[in-house]
Amino acid sequence: MNNLTKSKNPGTKEKPCSCDVCGKSFSQKSNLTRHRCIHTGERPYHCDVCEKSFPRRSNLIRHRYIHTGEKPCHCDTCGKSFSCNSQLTTHRRIHTGEKPYPCDLCDRSFSQIGALTRHRRVHTVITLTRHKLIHTEENPYHCDICGKSFPRNNTLTCHKRIHTARVTNIFKIGENPYHCNICGKSFAENNFLTSHKDINTEGKPNPCDICGESFSQKGLSSTHVSVHSQV
Repeated sequence: MNNLTKSKNPGTKEKPCSCDVCGKSFSQKSNLTRHRCIHTGERPYHCDVCEKSFPRRSNLIRHRYIHTGEKPCHCDTCGKSFSCNSQLTTHRRIHTGEKPYPCDLCDRSFSQIGALTRHRRVHTVITLTRHKLIHTEENPYHCDICGKSFPRNNTLTCHKRIHTARVTNIFKIGENPYHCNICGKSFAENNFLTSHKDINTEGKPNPCDICGESFSQKGLSSTHVSVHSQV
């Protein structure tokens, strides 16, 4: 009869011990007992050095290595030793180059889950910062050529290429067709000339109606106009 029972399910390992909380089954009662600690929070294995408790005996054994300094897991490539096998597995990735934890937001991968978690925070901070700019309408990156402002530095960089391309083409021709009638300086673009004039006239609200030169006091402007009348 026993032979018939064995041949009925060849290769099948029975798991008669079931967890009444989650339904998971185990082949031995001792395995079920250890599993139940997950649900009960019970930690029956205590460290006699620091009184820390663990749900499994294997956890306690690994923990004790902290106190004894024992490192039984050795790297066969460089000889470095570790207190537990999981640390050795992570270390070996230095030699193999394995990076099993990819970021789903960019093309970077990492050898440790902790490194991936820290990396993801970078995306969270950058995304939040960019998003906030939409609400605040803040444009902290300013073009020093035309004064236009942008919310991101890379957008400003792309914008500056417009000026670079224009100036390059003009320099090839060798022309600066926009001239300042105040100081005679020439510029490649009209907006450069406008910005330059703003600098010249800043704090000088009294312009000459004939040549455009500005003065800080009205009397100086009147004296200047008389120069034109003498010519």
